[in-house]
Amino acid sequence: MLVALSGTPGTGKTSVSSLLQNKGYNVINLNEIAIDKGFVTGVDRKRNSKIIDIDGLNDYINDFYKTNDIVFIDGHTSHLLTTVENVILLRCHPRELQSRLQKKGWQQEKIKENVDAETLDVILCEAVECHPEEHIFEIDTTSISFETVLSSVIEIVNSNFELTKKYKIGKIDWSEEILNDF
Repeated sequence: MLVALSGTPGTGKTSVSSLLQNKGYNVINLNEIAIDKGFVTGVDRKRNSKIIDIDGLNDYINDFYKTNDIVFIDGHTSHLLTTVENVILLRCHPRELQSRLQKKGWQQEKIKENVDAETLDVILCEAVECHPEEHIFEIDTTSISFETVLSSVIEIVNSNFELTKKYKIGKIDWSEEILNDF
């Protein structure tokens, strides 16, 4: 079973993925596969980011990683893969996200772009376009440890991906943060 672990950069995907691996789960890094297997089709110079062939990558993931075992796919575009059966979105309040990205040394323009994307639910909207809502789960990572996020992910897994009110999409809303720019 393929499970996307997605979210805006800075929400904790890589940290949680590392913890999942330490617990014995199979985790693959989508960006690494895209680079290693030639699914990078260009560079967006304005955003200083790689352009990924999502369709080709989707086919590759389906061919080489589809299994009955759970495989987490770590990457901020993993929710775009139609071959995944469930999507776990990590979310973070925009002010905390800004702080996290600043600590990583990101350029201000890139920070603003990602904070705006989180504020406007861009990744959630994309996920809903690709997957049924009952297969999408949200975890707010703003003020909890990554170990606690890990526990939430494992709780979702242990429930056989049964949607509960706790992780149902739509409960996290940062839209009031839009007004802070005015």
